[in-house]
Amino acid sequence: MPNTGPKKAAQTSPVETPIAKLLERAEAVLDRLEHLLPETPEPVDWEGARAFRWRKQGGRGRLQPVYRTAAIRLSDLKNIDRQKRAIEQNTRQFIAGKPANNVLLTGARGTGKSSLIKACLNQFAKRGLRLVEVDKVDLLDLPDIVELLGPRKERFIVFCDDLSFEDGEGGYKALKVALDGSIAETSENILIYATSNRRHLMPEHMRDNLTYQHQEDGEIHPGEVIEEKISLSERFGLWVSFYPFKQDEYLGIVAQWLTHFGCDQSVVAAAHDEALRWALERGSRSGRVAWQFARDWAGRHSIQK
Repeated sequence: MPNTGPKKAAQTSPVETPIAKLLERAEAVLDRLEHLLPETPEPVDWEGARAFRWRKQGGRGRLQPVYRTAAIRLSDLKNIDRQKRAIEQNTRQFIAGKPANNVLLTGARGTGKSSLIKACLNQFAKRGLRLVEVDKVDLLDLPDIVELLGPRKERFIVFCDDLSFEDGEGGYKALKVALDGSIAETSENILIYATSNRRHLMPEHMRDNLTYQHQEDGEIHPGEVIEEKISLSERFGLWVSFYPFKQDEYLGIVAQWLTHFGCDQSVVAAAHDEALRWALERGSRSGRVAWQFARDWAGRHSIQK
């Protein structure tokens, strides 16, 4: 009686081997694909943080919590009372669910534009205000950010710091659409606060003035170049301008920060001339320069004690 066992094994082996190799190759391909696929984003810690940064990784954006924010208060900011009242009132309306405007803060560097927004967060965080910082390069993601924040109960300020654009940058048009140019309704729990050293967020050249049109009745109308540059800034409902500080205002800010760092009045008075030289070397009498000097002066005198 013939032994058929080995024959059957010989018949099935050629069929099973290619299938096994195919499965092995498929598993290897899947392993490689798993490494290429973006990771599942972690849940946003809405309760544990009151500020966030928008970050991109592997082509996917996410909200990164910021657990330690600048402890600056509205009372720390001096000589910008008019600007402070305007921003505080607009923010107060916003968190109360009343009509409020997107805000553009422009003007001299180091005068408190960014600090004012951070101070408003500290003032109103307990009432549901949250801050989301977005870099200029990520403004193209504004639709995704708005979609993520829109359903939330909190009130969000999308913060774009030191904002300016060059001709042709994509974020320029994305910001225009986010402000009021989209077919979708704007979310009532989101405002955009932006700071810039440029009034219209774009570089202005002498040649731009050549596009102005002079009418027969004497009126002057801006040309297309000027209109395009103004079209973004005018979408912000509230403009707040900041100006360089006078000498007395600068010295007042120096004294305020020195007191904040624990210096007594004799140390504050002795710092007068040195504070002026510090500002002269930097070519600016700004709040930032005053704060930097106060840190240096207070630190050196605390060591000498």
